[in-house]
Amino acid sequence: MILPDFKAFPRVGRILGIDWGLRRIGVAVSDPMRDFVFARDAIVMPRGAVNHAQMVAELAHAEGVAGIVVGMPLYNDGAVSDTSRQVVAFLDDLSRVTDLPICTIEENLTSATAQENMGRVRVNDLKQKLDSESAKVILENAISMIKRA
Repeated sequence: MILPDFKAFPRVGRILGIDWGLRRIGVAVSDPMRDFVFARDAIVMPRGAVNHAQMVAELAHAEGVAGIVVGMPLYNDGAVSDTSRQVVAFLDDLSRVTDLPICTIEENLTSATAQENMGRVRVNDLKQKLDSESAKVILENAISMIKRA
């Protein structure tokens, strides 16, 4: 079920953070107390794959999470982008394949923050890890919001 905000989001349990991409989905997960967030390997989608939601739902089940947070890419002025529309379609698909609560959070500048957090790394490492590091930033921001809600 897609929630409009974090007010009804579970207050306990692990959370899965997602940085959606057409070819690569960044993934992070919290510990049960939500004190720590860990980047996981990104889900790399083969060309033409359409089962993004199913793969994320299976990962959520395997990780034993209580909810899912997905980064919503918006323009700086809050306007919806083409990628935003694709994320909304992904959310609809995801809500059909899992009963877990799903919430979105604006993800502006998460890639820049993630890259800064990673420090100096080789280009190949950056390409392979940036999406999940971005998911980690998304999840850390969401946990802060959940604790205030």
